Amino acid sequence: MRKTEDIIGNLRSGLADKVFETLYGNKPGVMEKQKARYRRALEAFNEIFPGRKNVELFSTPGRTEVGGNHTDHNAGRVLAAAVNLDAIGIVSKNDTGIITVQSEGYSKRDEVDTRELEAVEGERYSSAALIRGICARMKELGYEIGGFDAYTSSHVPKGSGLSSSAAFEVLIATILNHLYNNGAVNEIVSAQIAQYAENNYFGKPCGLMDQTACAVGGFVTIDFKDEGKPLVKKIDFDFASSGFSLVIVDTGGNHADLNDDYTAVQREMKETARALGGKVLREFSEEKVLDNIAFLRTKVNDRAILRALHFYRDDRRVVEQAAALERNDFDVFLKLVVESGCSSWMLCQNCYSSKNIEEQGVSLALAAAESILKGKGAWRVHGGGFAGTIQAFVPNDLLEAFIERMSSIFGRKSCCELLIRPVGTTKVEF
Repeated sequence: MRKTEDIIGNLRSGLADKVFETLYGNKPGVMEKQKARYRRALEAFNEIFPGRKNVELFSTPGRTEVGGNHTDHNAGRVLAAAVNLDAIGIVSKNDTGIITVQSEGYSKRDEVDTRELEAVEGERYSSAALIRGICARMKELGYEIGGFDAYTSSHVPKGSGLSSSAAFEVLIATILNHLYNNGAVNEIVSAQIAQYAENNYFGKPCGLMDQTACAVGGFVTIDFKDEGKPLVKKIDFDFASSGFSLVIVDTGGNHADLNDDYTAVQREMKETARALGGKVLREFSEEKVLDNIAFLRTKVNDRAILRALHFYRDDRRVVEQAAALERNDFDVFLKLVVESGCSSWMLCQNCYSSKNIEEQGVSLALAAAESILKGKGAWRVHGGGFAGTIQAFVPNDLLEAFIERMSSIFGRKSCCELLIRPVGTTKVEF
């Protein structure tokens, strides 16, 4: 534990610069913005929790899906990456057994008694439910838990497909890991604990991709063939030296009433697998589906078959993308990103809702991105799709033109410029 005034002094003296460059990049102005953010958070902690001067700092990144769109729920593979937008926590351990979390921008504090770990129905869909669920799972697995006071600040925007909820969950697990377990909980277990809390306490049946990418950092492939023991591999690639920026474009689409669209992708893929006598598509080959299209058309709709074909092709692309990054072949990687996006658009059909075909902001954004980036960069739907965001890898010399074009269509604040963060969830020390 360190005194808040000492940490603020270290921020002013430049002792944090090397750590912050790793976490947030070195683009002009970034360092000073992050220092100011940490100072504000430290000062807010002092105001909210007076007398608790000794603290620790923690940071958990958001994540972006790069390959394997809608493949994880059929035991497929994904390629994801941590980004340099994060949730931070200013934390002080206490001996009350109570966890108190005040999040920036929220008037209500979350308070969870770590001695009361049964799920509370009235807490569903709340951050308190996530905290309680994380504590319950850690205790069930034999880890220590206890009280702390925390002030959190998240720069991971909600609804962006960058997994603000997963960042918060993994942040809480990381705090408990370091305060009470001396860092003994590895990143994959932390991710699984966070997923458990979201599934069983929050009430959302999410997969494990988001939490794993937030926990591990950098580019990471995850193979869900055995969902209980996913194979995770971190890829050593220096994105900061690639000459590209990652841009997420928010098209402003309405996410309301899209649950049926999201669940239909998973349902139809699994219906295709069941028609072939299995549970998930990973049990079969693409050739098996192609050889049985006539039969499948008597059992499932045509879109289900197309979505199955997307699964196989995007699942295979993940392996090819990872190999391209490992051999530092960024041109091939970009080509595969574009192919993934085309497959999502044509086969997975998750770029607009069939219930509202008049609204196609994602498709418009993809078309506009192609006009600038064709042969030079890459573009694809981001996350679940149907409305919301696209992802683009933009050469730095085209970045200004790209952002200007997208902003003219979708608004001044539509573009979020990112870097791939090499470090996952971490205790911040300087």
